[in-house]
Amino acid sequence: MLFLYLMRDVQSEKDFREIPLQKVGIKDLLYPIKVLDRENKYQSTIAKINMYVDLPKEFRGTHMSRFIEVLERHKNTMAIHNIEKILEEIRETFNASTSHIEISFPYFIKKPAPVTGIKSYMNYNCSLVGKKSDAGFDLVVIVEVPIHNLCPCSKEISEKGAHNQRGVARISVRMKKLVWFEELIEIAEKSASAPLFALLKREDEKYITERAFDNPKFVEDAARDISLLLKKDKRINWYKVEVENFESIHNHNAFACVEAKNGV
Repeated sequence: MLFLYLMRDVQSEKDFREIPLQKVGIKDLLYPIKVLDRENKYQSTIAKINMYVDLPKEFRGTHMSRFIEVLERHKNTMAIHNIEKILEEIRETFNASTSHIEISFPYFIKKPAPVTGIKSYMNYNCSLVGKKSDAGFDLVVIVEVPIHNLCPCSKEISEKGAHNQRGVARISVRMKKLVWFEELIEIAEKSASAPLFALLKREDEKYITERAFDNPKFVEDAARDISLLLKKDKRINWYKVEVENFESIHNHNAFACVEAKNGV
């Protein structure tokens, strides 16, 4: 105990360089968490977590272990409605003006194939990005949805088929009321030429291939269609849509983006 009493607290020492830091903390921490699941109430997953606070100019460093201590108290409650509470606890723990948290994780949904109905898990990358300061609380919910698009131009000019590409639709929202990950994923999938599945039999493959051919989409089309559906949702204050196609016949990708506030 005497040894601990005599240990020097280097982080709390005075700093004389007169430079405040906007973010100090831990980055890329892998951690088991539970998140809300529309079908099963909760889902266990592995998150990559970043946590930061601001550091006033007079302090040399911060106590990094305290981030883990806060996280440990909340690992089973990483629900959207708990993020503000976690951020406030971080602020109080560090006596900080501003706290940040970025939580990214794979989210799994069991989807039936379109014809055979065989179920398999699809994974989607989801994120919660939060900030708490004296000015208030901000939370952005993000989903990244793998999609399938067929080129309308290729279909128009070709006598035999058209080129297809996988892509990703990235939807970011600020919300007034809970919007499930599943709802945002469904919006992205219905706005593409076709959704993706982990497991398809031949009759399922035929259905998806023909659906995409009958429903060609540019990245611009997909971005606008997603935007129209988000604009109708009164629970959403703000959204950003980014659609990227991993082009199959070009050595570059195609990209489209739209950002808007609902009611504006």
